[in-house]
Amino acid sequence: MVENGYRWRDGFPKIGIRPTIDGRRRGVRESLEEQTMNLAKAVARLLEAELRYPNGQPVECVIADTCIGGVAEAAAAAKKFKAAEVGVSITVTPCWCYGTETMDTDPQIPKAVWGFNGTGRPGAVYLAAVLSAHAQKGLPAFGIYGEDVQDEGDDRIPADVQEKLLRFARSGLAAAMMRDRAYLSMGSVSMGIAGSMVNDTFFQEYLGMRNEYIDMTEFTRRMEEGIYDPEEYQAALAWVKQNCQEGPDNNPAHLQTSRERKDLEWETVVKMTLITRDLMIGNPRLAELGYEEEAQGHHAIASGFQGQRQWTDHFPNGDFMETILNSSFDWNGTRAPYIVATENDSLNGVGMLFGYLLTNTAQIFADVRTYWSPASVERVTGYKLEGRAAGGILHLINSGSAALDGTGEQMKDGDPVIKPFWEISEEEVARMLQATQFRPASLEYFRGGGFSTDYLTRGGMPMTMTRLNLVKGLGPVLQIAEGYSVDLPEHVHDTLDKRTDPTWPSTWFAPNLTGSGAFTSVYDVMDHWGANHGVISYGHIGADLITLASILRIPVSMHNVPKEKVFRPRAWGLFGTEDAESADFRACAAFGPLYK
Repeated sequence: MVENGYRWRDGFPKIGIRPTIDGRRRGVRESLEEQTMNLAKAVARLLEAELRYPNGQPVECVIADTCIGGVAEAAAAAKKFKAAEVGVSITVTPCWCYGTETMDTDPQIPKAVWGFNGTGRPGAVYLAAVLSAHAQKGLPAFGIYGEDVQDEGDDRIPADVQEKLLRFARSGLAAAMMRDRAYLSMGSVSMGIAGSMVNDTFFQEYLGMRNEYIDMTEFTRRMEEGIYDPEEYQAALAWVKQNCQEGPDNNPAHLQTSRERKDLEWETVVKMTLITRDLMIGNPRLAELGYEEEAQGHHAIASGFQGQRQWTDHFPNGDFMETILNSSFDWNGTRAPYIVATENDSLNGVGMLFGYLLTNTAQIFADVRTYWSPASVERVTGYKLEGRAAGGILHLINSGSAALDGTGEQMKDGDPVIKPFWEISEEEVARMLQATQFRPASLEYFRGGGFSTDYLTRGGMPMTMTRLNLVKGLGPVLQIAEGYSVDLPEHVHDTLDKRTDPTWPSTWFAPNLTGSGAFTSVYDVMDHWGANHGVISYGHIGADLITLASILRIPVSMHNVPKEKVFRPRAWGLFGTEDAESADFRACAAFGPLYK
């Protein structure tokens, strides 16, 4: 068994808090020391109370040993932060400070500055001055300035400032947690899908990540030579037999396989699951068995499995493996999800990684398969779409990678949700498994067999659909569509579902419409989507995704996030304020990838 502590043995990046101060002694600095440090402590308390790492522990903040009044103290803080593995910095001040002498100049650490809105001392003046210096030096920083004036000495954090601090910190930590980790490509290009043509330059320059590669024959080798924990394998297989329902076989009678063959496929897909996890993060148990090299793993925070067709024409498909690893539990109980992209679509894998690191929750991988107009639904089923679905719906469906959390069987206050693993109960795990069938794979698609995940997502969940695309001459661009999962009457779902593949998991999604651009209609959302795949995250997290994208210098080509929620570095406004989308493209191009 690979314990949670082993998986996260390298620890997590911390948030560095930099209290900056007016350096003039003999009265000015002395009068501000307590207030300035108290602001730093208040920010640390907020972030440690509200944010968690992927293992469920509160985030850690590191405060500079002294207030920073000049370059010597700035250098001392930088030295402390480096030793403490700080990955994000937040500067706070209630007063004027010397901008270029006190600023954070590390080019690869996401940074924000909170300038206290008070009349006693000019914190806003410092904020403007230091953000100007950041822009001039090509080190964009986020500016945080409360709307309402506070009294001098007030160390409370207003609600609007809290929202920006938390959004920046979540996004900055997501960027920092990807740095120096790896994407593991298991196999190569699947069926000509461009997203599985793994672009190492993108990973290196935009995400600060390595790329690791194995051939799918590594699975064959490990299965044949027994390079997995045999005790865990037996426990896993027993758990699967007891908890995973095998659904009806939809294959034509002449193609259906024997019980003996299906049992062999179950054994194979369980081994594939263990092997994939061990390939990603390693497993000390393998060293005990004499496989020291294999025990190391590939330091992968995300991965993709090619599968089709070289593997699936002969071996069972990766659907079960991808589903279980992407879920928040397995035979060892609840645990953080792994990120495994179907068809080695590395770009969708990165989208899954973004959503996971921002929310600590499992992600749904799906084809953006079909736009169903209200007229089409009524013609085929006789049913008139209503409510959130009245303008049409998108059918999100794919045979693999759809985490079981996507069933919507986790509940909070009577509503379906997707929770971090540490909040999921045993009862909710049982409900997710009960709501899912593992259907014998369609042998016309998957000649080697296997088992596809089949469930229907509950309606009423706020969701965000995302897609990362690469464009020659431009680079990466991100698409975001917030909306809701919706319920359909049973006969309507069955009729529409059978037109695709009833053995696969379905999510009916209605994006929020704005009446303009790509969100004029549901059809327009589908028509503007940049690829065949999309990622579905629980919650409306578009604003956090926009902030993360700006940290990484990835422009956003379409989104329906309310304007007041969009938070980017202050320098973005210097590229234009009337058309924020165009300014975003220009700013990302001018500043370039974070790690270039």
